[in-house]
Amino acid sequence: MLILSLKEGHDGAVAAVEDGKLLFSLEAEKDSFIRYSGLTAEVFAVAADRLDKQPDVIALSGWIKGTQATDQPSRSGYFGVGESAISDEAGRFFGKPVRVFSSTHERSHIMTSYGMSALRRDQPFYGLVWEGNIGSFYRIDEHGEVTHLKEVLNHPGNKYSYGFALADPEFSAHQEFVRFQDAGKQMALAGFAEDRSATPAEQEVIDFILGQKKVITGNLKDRMTDSPFHNIGVESDAYKSLAARLSNAIFDRFHAYAREHLTEGLPLLISGGCGLNCEWNRRWRECGLFPAVFVPPCPNDSGSAIGTAIDAQHFYTGSADLDWDVYAGGEFVEDMEFDPQRYEIRPVHYGEVARYLRDGNIIGWAQGRWEIGPRALGNRSILAAPFTVETTVRLNKIKQRESYRPIAPICLEQEASRWFGGGVPDPYMLYFSQVESGELRAVTHVDGTARTQTIDPTTNPEMADLLTCFGELTGFSVLCNTSLNYSGRGFINRNSDLIAYGELHGLDGYVVNDAFITPRR
Repeated sequence: MLILSLKEGHDGAVAAVEDGKLLFSLEAEKDSFIRYSGLTAEVFAVAADRLDKQPDVIALSGWIKGTQATDQPSRSGYFGVGESAISDEAGRFFGKPVRVFSSTHERSHIMTSYGMSALRRDQPFYGLVWEGNIGSFYRIDEHGEVTHLKEVLNHPGNKYSYGFALADPEFSAHQEFVRFQDAGKQMALAGFAEDRSATPAEQEVIDFILGQKKVITGNLKDRMTDSPFHNIGVESDAYKSLAARLSNAIFDRFHAYAREHLTEGLPLLISGGCGLNCEWNRRWRECGLFPAVFVPPCPNDSGSAIGTAIDAQHFYTGSADLDWDVYAGGEFVEDMEFDPQRYEIRPVHYGEVARYLRDGNIIGWAQGRWEIGPRALGNRSILAAPFTVETTVRLNKIKQRESYRPIAPICLEQEASRWFGGGVPDPYMLYFSQVESGELRAVTHVDGTARTQTIDPTTNPEMADLLTCFGELTGFSVLCNTSLNYSGRGFINRNSDLIAYGELHGLDGYVVNDAFITPRR
């Protein structure tokens, strides 16, 4: 059975699953399109070009006819997990008969983590979906049937981001929504705060934000002009403290419910955009309530097309098993050549690249198919040596990011425990770990943590070879790893964009598949 799955709305994507195997997941923002893009004709055309036969099923993720989750539903709509959350009907696709399947956006998140987990599916699970609008726990039985347990907090992701909007003078109350990019910035700022209880002023703001019953829109800011945090500036110490207190308050609500009610000792599957919060993931993993915790690499809406494909497969076959690879995106497009008059081009030798990085150079790295989800996992990366604060400063300048944003490390999985606490493999960069070495200054956040990605040589042998060579030269099989993209756009995926980006922002070289390219002196 071949299933072609489409997710409209922001973070749009097209995914194809055949007989339980993920063929590809193409996200609309990748290839230098605007971040959080909706589904486009371009990505649909690319997906169609990659299929060599007619799909048996067209799976459509439920969405909304508008901009707010409470707007009229499109297909199965946004909310719901029961029988009414799924539809199946006969249809036609380019003149040929197909089944047309749809299930809700809420189910797409649940099924993403359920189907992508490697945990045995002959057992029940707890599920947690927390995203912009949904904040609920579920129970998934051994047959994959979903029961909604409790909405713990409505709009948790939007409420988390709203603290940033309150403090930011550049956020206008006339904006319809909070900004998608603010959550990641808030996660970085929270790391600057000391560990203490909330002050009365902080608690008042937290209670007000978390107490909102309606969709969180920009005009909430007009009701908070008397707050001492209104337009205080996001880099102020007062706001950094509020960011940490708000983060703790949201997590504590969910943890309190889990501690009291999720007592069967089942594994926890996490999805929704809040599944990208590395501190919250760390706390779930370490809280002792669950024998295992799984978060997919695409827990946000970028994984919803995959989730709906899994849901359709489960509906028609009874199986949610999915054979998948994180590098399931598009191949890098070499649409133009590097000018040999300006660049020296030679076959890649990882020892040479390692020496180039050791000597302080920063390179763009494009290998194979892009990684699914929003984080660079070693195929669309900017790489640098991890030893100096100056490297962090330069990388943030290249990326056109705020100075408080940390840079993530990438390291060999088998050696990660030498430098990072916890000792748990983290192939998708989803958890914070404590940095155990004072030498890794470029990847150590102010609170002593890092968002580490661990590399298994069997899943990414090219990156593993580079890390091995760098370790032989320096004693550290660790590099800086940040995403290869223009500010506000998805991963770069073609030579023309890569060359323009590198010349504009000052990259020192490139590895593109089998070639190592450096400017001629």
